[in-house]
Amino acid sequence: MTNRIESPLPRLLTLFRLFMLTALLLGTGQAQADPADIDAAARGVVRVLIIERNEDDLMAVSHGTGFAVSPERIVTNAHVIQEARNNPDLSIGIVPSEGGNAVYARVVAVSPRNDLALLATTSPMNLPPLTIAGEVLDSGAVSSVGYPQNVDRAQGLGSSDIFRPQPPVKSTGFLAGRRPSREFDTLLHTAPIARGNSGGPLLDECGRVTGVNSFGAQSGGSDAEFFFAVSTRELLPFLRANGITPRVNALPCRSIAELDAAERERAGQAAQEARQKAAEQEEVLARRRDEAQRDIEFAVLAERENGMALAGLLLLLAFGAGAFAFIAWEREARTPAMAAGGLAALAILGAGYAWLSRPDFGAVAERLEHVLRREMVERESVTSGVIEPAGTGALACTLDLARSRIISEADESLTLDWSAEGCADSATQFGRSGDDWLRVMVPESEDAVSVQRFDPQTGEYRVDRYLLSRERMQRIRQAREGYEAPECRAGAAAAGALGTSQNAVLSLLPDRPNERLAYTCAALPAAPSEPASGNAQGGETPPAL
Repeated sequence: MTNRIESPLPRLLTLFRLFMLTALLLGTGQAQADPADIDAAARGVVRVLIIERNEDDLMAVSHGTGFAVSPERIVTNAHVIQEARNNPDLSIGIVPSEGGNAVYARVVAVSPRNDLALLATTSPMNLPPLTIAGEVLDSGAVSSVGYPQNVDRAQGLGSSDIFRPQPPVKSTGFLAGRRPSREFDTLLHTAPIARGNSGGPLLDECGRVTGVNSFGAQSGGSDAEFFFAVSTRELLPFLRANGITPRVNALPCRSIAELDAAERERAGQAAQEARQKAAEQEEVLARRRDEAQRDIEFAVLAERENGMALAGLLLLLAFGAGAFAFIAWEREARTPAMAAGGLAALAILGAGYAWLSRPDFGAVAERLEHVLRREMVERESVTSGVIEPAGTGALACTLDLARSRIISEADESLTLDWSAEGCADSATQFGRSGDDWLRVMVPESEDAVSVQRFDPQTGEYRVDRYLLSRERMQRIRQAREGYEAPECRAGAAAAGALGTSQNAVLSLLPDRPNERLAYTCAALPAAPSEPASGNAQGGETPPAL
């Protein structure tokens, strides 16, 4: 496939130029492929063997690479299997990268024009299909995954060894652009491949197939090495023409680290807005406090002055009534004198009461505290309704692309029937861990773990997916067998116990998931009720969501 350079000096020059190219691309902010995504994609990469049967022995005549586009369908290069097509005595074998045994395959379709072939395994393998990039890129980091023969030779692997599962070899480089070759569309890149890599995937930074490695450019002297991959412009029509509906993803490739940073920025911004809002409310409260204090001080001063004026008026009244009573008594007008004396006494008592009951300046603080306490209660009653909880019942959840990382496929919307006890869809009990509701899903049929989280207060539903090796999945399944998930509505204690038990699985997961699906949920609008018929025997129960 490629000519190997024997002279060390040209090789050093080539490596230096590739190093400078890499440094240049890194300097422009190009992201590097996430190793976890490349490892996840490598689970679906296989070795494609051309096998010759010699009596009871099997011998590998040659081999290439392929990758799964469905659990039992594999893409490779047409030239990888050409020898088996020309010779009926030869067979095609498929060796997975991990786990199961090698199986035979049959040819489904071949397209020599663009060097593509589709194979079907003759026995179930349940391979994890790779996702195809929906957009053809002309720049960025890429990775080649496959089985180069020179690595097998360097390791001293014999014919029998390559019939056993071996992890594929991964190499990295950069896209150098699109270039039509031999009447079909190809990608030019610098991720090294050799004989045996033919038919293997060229992956983008999220582990999605952006091309099918096919051949390399002839290099000599100090020339840099470039390699060609059949682009998805050729691959996708080929698959669809042969009844394959592949996983296609055209979303921008974002890392979990980017999402985490964005979430921290979002949380920081929300905290800043909350602080700003609190400061504004405190400013309003302080202004109201000052206004209330001025109003209360004015009212208290007015009440004091009114009390003093009333006391003065009553004293004048008492003086006048007393004088009249004295004069009347001297003239022996006993009845008027006694009446005037009684009035004077009442006026004196009233003046004393008016003087003593007038508010002092300590009443200002008491009244101000009462006013502020009432305003605080009113403010709490208003602010408590700012964030309405999503609540319980049927919820409509919408995928938030800005907060998600999707490298395969995802539903843009879904429904969730949530109960206050942490039961989802009347079937799945979530565990309670602090303020979080979460459920760890460990399927038997797929080498992936999903961690589902739901916050009923904010209506945020999140699914983190981890695409794992079979070895790690085996350990996780063993840990999962260590506890039983309770039935729905088993109680707070059971939900708390499940939240604790799930830590055994969570501790075995990588630091970051491969995918993150973030949904925003809100209550479904109530369906309009139909008028009841006069002879109806009862309404039909709507189907559960």
